[in-house]
Amino acid sequence: MHQFSRAILERKQQDPKVKRRLHFYARGEQIPLVAQGVWEVDEGRVQLSTLSPEGEEIWLGWAESSAFFGNWFSVLSTYQAIALTDVRLKWYSLAEINNYPYIAQTILPQLVRRMRQTEILLAISGQRRVEVRLQHLLLLLKREVGEPVPDGIRIGMRLTHQDLANAIGTTRVTVTRLLSKFKNEGAITVDSVRHIILKHDSFTNVADW
Repeated sequence: MHQFSRAILERKQQDPKVKRRLHFYARGEQIPLVAQGVWEVDEGRVQLSTLSPEGEEIWLGWAESSAFFGNWFSVLSTYQAIALTDVRLKWYSLAEINNYPYIAQTILPQLVRRMRQTEILLAISGQRRVEVRLQHLLLLLKREVGEPVPDGIRIGMRLTHQDLANAIGTTRVTVTRLLSKFKNEGAITVDSVRHIILKHDSFTNVADW
């Protein structure tokens, strides 16, 4: 990253509502996770993942605006968070969470949302056919982070073929082949900055959870 860009991202600012310092991480950076507190996403999206014993990345989902994440919510020793976009985060210590009930009340609905997201990803991983797994994943992303555009619904995250492969437990080559198939069938297109766009009637043969 250029030094000028990093300087902008690392500039310290204050949250005008609670005077809480904001922390900046650029797209692709790993976000440090420690046991003494949790992060809240103020702006941007964060990819959450773990590593298999073979060193392969396993996608656990993502956190976006108002979502909380951190080691405190996981028993996985290799839990990690990567900025999917430039992100702005707030830090809450466990002492704050324990001492101020309103913070815990704010965290609870976000944890419920993350739990539902994780359950859907587990259900997707249980599908026997890889093609169906990928279709379900694209429909989930369409619902969770979809942005209306003239051609359909654009997935508001720029994901690599490897990201998608990690999410459904397959290879990058397989994902590339299936995405080409979906494009040839007219179910998806890709815009100039490589965001996937799903047509409104895409994958009608697949039940959307």
